[in-house]
Amino acid sequence: MCRSIKTLRPPALAEEATEDEIRAAALQYVRKVSGFRAPAAHNQEVFDRAVETVAEATAELLDGLEIRGGAGTRRAS
Repeated sequence: MCRSIKTLRPPALAEEATEDEIRAAALQYVRKVSGFRAPAAHNQEVFDRAVETVAEATAELLDGLEIRGGAGTRRAS
């Protein structure tokens, strides 16, 4: 979908994803879906809310994943 979004789980990522990495992926996703690199002032609030919502959902997903057959660990919250 968006080439600049990288996989954020082990073993693709050697260590647990940081909050900054999760937020960057969320931002790229929202940019791709909305078609805006930077929203106009009248869309900024909804754009920022979307980034936060996607980041929270991503963190929840990573926290809940069980990686079998590897050295994967869950994120510490």
